[in-house]
Amino acid sequence: MKAQTLARVALGLAMVGAGVSHLTTQRQEFQAQVPAWFPIDEDLTVLGSGVVEIALGASFVALPRHRRTIGALLAAFFVAIFPGNIAQYVEGVDAFGLDTDRARLIRLFFQPVLVLWALWGGGWLRRRHHEADHRHDGA
Repeated sequence: MKAQTLARVALGLAMVGAGVSHLTTQRQEFQAQVPAWFPIDEDLTVLGSGVVEIALGASFVALPRHRRTIGALLAAFFVAIFPGNIAQYVEGVDAFGLDTDRARLIRLFFQPVLVLWALWGGGWLRRRHHEADHRHDGA
């Protein structure tokens, strides 16, 4: 299995797992991460984002022909939820073992990694091979 396909499947399965935990075992942890300023009820937000994570994750695995679209949607999702991660840091909210400002700050740097992972798994970050790339400079 090629690395890009493995990355796509791994991220898809991780998203399904995270989505299921939104709906079941870690629902309260996720509720703690919804910023106080967010206009939608925290429980509804957690349930909705869990359903979206399951749908995107399962689609990323099961629909490889649509990997570019789904990868872009996943990347956009990671960008959309990033303000919640920032709010967790700024508001000092403990959740998922992130119980220090340092831990919450470090976590912020992983969000761009998730965006790039989704884009790469979706085929957006492929190297372009052009004829000029394969020429040798004879000068």
